Amino acid sequence: MTGALHLPPIATTTVGSFPRPGWLAARDRGEVTFHLDGVDLEEALDDATVAVLHQQERLGLDLFTDGEQRRLSFINHFLSGLEGVDLINRGVKDIRRRSGNPRSVPRIVDHIRRRRPTALDDLRFAHSHTDRPVKMAVPGPLTIIDTTYDEVYGDEAALAMDLAAAINAELLDLQAAGCAMVQIDEPAMTRYHDKTANYGARALDRCLEGIALPSIVHLCYGYAGTGPAQHHYEYPELLTLLMQTRIGGFSLEFARSGYDPAILQGCGDRLVMFGCVDPGEGPPETLEVVGGRVRAALRYVDPSHLLIAPDCGLMTIDRELARSKAALLVAAAREVRETL
Repeated sequence: MTGALHLPPIATTTVGSFPRPGWLAARDRGEVTFHLDGVDLEEALDDATVAVLHQQERLGLDLFTDGEQRRLSFINHFLSGLEGVDLINRGVKDIRRRSGNPRSVPRIVDHIRRRRPTALDDLRFAHSHTDRPVKMAVPGPLTIIDTTYDEVYGDEAALAMDLAAAINAELLDLQAAGCAMVQIDEPAMTRYHDKTANYGARALDRCLEGIALPSIVHLCYGYAGTGPAQHHYEYPELLTLLMQTRIGGFSLEFARSGYDPAILQGCGDRLVMFGCVDPGEGPPETLEVVGGRVRAALRYVDPSHLLIAPDCGLMTIDRELARSKAALLVAAAREVRETL
């Protein structure tokens, strides 16, 4: 691999999120409501995070996440640390090129500056409860732009570069605190190849200035179960654009999309986080199916550069199903490693 991270060939991980316990929160169509507040909520969030970390240890995953138990929204968690964003008085817009599905989104009301870290304490807490390597995720500039209502810049490229500077400061803090890998979530890139070419790839590069640890950009199509599969725009053109950046690797989904793993030839010698398990509400695939997907990926990716994961986060399904799907990754990796 790259940097100081040492993982086995065909390393197992997850995209980031795990389902929350029912005693912590209720979830309805993507909206999360915590049952507690104040000190009680902080204690409950700690307990839920510890439970996710211990579950990953028991399952035998190789690269952990904190399960994103504290994040009501993977975008807004990061935006809460920025000046220039109004999270309360929102605007309305379509996002991810899904017309006719307007969403209430934060407003950009002043120039963007980073006020405080948002993931740093989450990483430190995880490190205090496991000695295993931990990956942390932040949203990328293009996806933040797609999920906010700009009232100041009038120039998406300029806004992207200010967001990238704030993200870069966050990643530098995570690197200094011993994060094993950083992941930049950019689902908007899968829909906006034109914007990626115009400024998104450049902004991604700005996010990574001074970052020496392994990095992944998560090029997903969204959580399963929130609408029809959105695979109208494919990866090859996108990978060509992003291979010109300093990103260390790509998180790509193959379980739901049915994409031919030959696409992975476009990743060169970079890391591939290979989505090979459907994160939706359906039952886990068989070991034979997932093992077959992994073997297909190995035709194009060296085992030392391959991580396997679900297509996307596991937060939308129940805890036992999420456990089963993560366990399937471990079983598939073990089986395929034996044939190397």
